[in-house]
Amino acid sequence: MSRNDQVTRQWMLLQRLENAKGMTLSQLAASLPEDYACHPRTIRRDLEALQTRFPLVQDRIDGEAYWKLLEGFRNLPTLTFSTTEVLALFFSRNLLKPLEGTYMKDSLDSAFYKVAAAFPAEGLSYVEHLQENFPIRPGPHKVYLRHHRTIEQITRAIVRQHTLQMRYFSASQNRTQERSLDPYRLWYAAGALYLVGYCHERKDVRMFAVDRIRSLAISSNSFQPLPDFDFNAYIQDAFLAMRGKPIDVELLFSPSAASWAKDQIWHPSQRSVLRKDGRLRMTLHVSDTPELLGWILHFASEVQVVRPESLREKLRQEARRILENP
Repeated sequence: MSRNDQVTRQWMLLQRLENAKGMTLSQLAASLPEDYACHPRTIRRDLEALQTRFPLVQDRIDGEAYWKLLEGFRNLPTLTFSTTEVLALFFSRNLLKPLEGTYMKDSLDSAFYKVAAAFPAEGLSYVEHLQENFPIRPGPHKVYLRHHRTIEQITRAIVRQHTLQMRYFSASQNRTQERSLDPYRLWYAAGALYLVGYCHERKDVRMFAVDRIRSLAISSNSFQPLPDFDFNAYIQDAFLAMRGKPIDVELLFSPSAASWAKDQIWHPSQRSVLRKDGRLRMTLHVSDTPELLGWILHFASEVQVVRPESLREKLRQEARRILENP
């Protein structure tokens, strides 16, 4: 049993005791999912470990011990929300709409419904009216409602550190492949969810789009992450989500494009200088990928690629292909 399994099981035990006035060791053991089934003696050890951090107590009823959280600790004190705080919850709910179908969004919706149920009807109507004057559009994103089960399996495999067996559709090769993967992270970027992990076939850490996973199974094989793997270092050069060879890019924006390009953060590495003639000089250290090419193209003639020459040539070729399209 891995340390992650133990932590997850203890979290489940706390969750059950939050919603009950008392449970026996046998009841707690029977309430756990099949994947976390264990002997009541193991449950006792878990509860004794939790007792060092939480006010767990025992009551004896008809000679049997019932475990419970100390009265008053099972629920947090009632919180009072102002109108603007509830409005902020409305906004945050919309901002996370791209994660529809994931546990993160489900939890946020659950919290929102609780707040809405306790809010006066007149006040809630006012908040909804305010929201109409401040609409939020999350931008282009994928929908994950039908991938709920896949995300659940991935999350469980990451926590338990178990290898995944999956069938994955490769867009670059236009075919479905069998992959064995040690899952490290679920990453949300550029409106999409990605699974980052060690691919046994490629012998390297790779990234996979969750929506392209055709089937998934958690194996019984456990793994240890590569000791030198640093997730933040792994993604730092990605412009949006795709990774590639890092290059130094210098761009020159026209005065009209500079007026709004200068106030946006496109990448953590960017450095911008507004010139006296109104043009904006921007440098970035990013991966050389189609994402970068597409981003530059959307500025059309309002931007000039100063360097590198290899990127300038790619833009020329792409422009020719656009012109040659029927």
